[in-house]
Amino acid sequence: RLLTHLRDLAGRMSGAGGKGAGMGLKLLIGAGSLAYGIKEATFTVDGGQRAIIFNRIGGMQMDTVLAEGLHFRLPWIQYPIIYDIRARPRKIASLTGSKDLQMINIGLRVLSRPVAANLPAMYQQLGKDYDERVLPSIVNEVLKSVVAKFNASQLITQRAQVSLLIRRDLFERAKDFNIILDDVAITELSFSREYTAAVEAKQVAQQEAQRAQFYVEKAKQDQRHKIIQAEGEAEAAKMVATSQNKVYLSADNLVLNLQDDSFNKSLNSEPQNELQYTCHREQSSLNEMSASR
Repeated sequence: RLLTHLRDLAGRMSGAGGKGAGMGLKLLIGAGSLAYGIKEATFTVDGGQRAIIFNRIGGMQMDTVLAEGLHFRLPWIQYPIIYDIRARPRKIASLTGSKDLQMINIGLRVLSRPVAANLPAMYQQLGKDYDERVLPSIVNEVLKSVVAKFNASQLITQRAQVSLLIRRDLFERAKDFNIILDDVAITELSFSREYTAAVEAKQVAQQEAQRAQFYVEKAKQDQRHKIIQAEGEAEAAKMVATSQNKVYLSADNLVLNLQDDSFNKSLNSEPQNELQYTCHREQSSLNEMSASR
């Protein structure tokens, strides 16, 4: 279209301004045509990209994968197809069943990129939107296969093993489509409302049982403590009763006859009766032992 406009302009100017103006316009048209041809014959592959060439005559050039930089092509014959080979994240969710027939909502984050050396074959099989065509289907397939091997509770307690199996199986399946998975991570793992309510009720029951067991153990300990204390007191009383070092006190020494006239007279006329007792060092030791208990 640009060349057509330039030719029309050159024809009008050559008819109006003579041969000099016509020659200048021809040179201008030639320069424009050259610039346009160079532009159509070159293309640039940016960083993180690769290009493959489709030939109108021979079809896809299976042995050609172009790296970053400036490249040349035959205009109107060869067409570059550019792929982004950098890893791209994608989140995929799936609803599947566990071994004990519980419905599980599980989500994955997948980092994928194409195998650069096999881009021509990938283009023939899947096109440029390979991640849209392949990843959801193989992720759902692997998730259903792996989750069905575990019970719902095992998906939580053995999450590391589940993640390892999913990653391993996905890597193998992606290789069949010339896709590299740099990372696979479980981002969501949830259960149905009914199962969640049942798990919560079970946890509450276990907590109540543990609390009751604690009270029972505490009562047993208190009972054992009382028994030991009673046995100690009984033993101490027995030792006191069987001891040979006894103390004998008379009525006068206990001051039980304060109202007796004879007792009052004896205070003035006679010396106070001596305290009769028999004491030994073992008595003081026994008293200390009884007091400590």
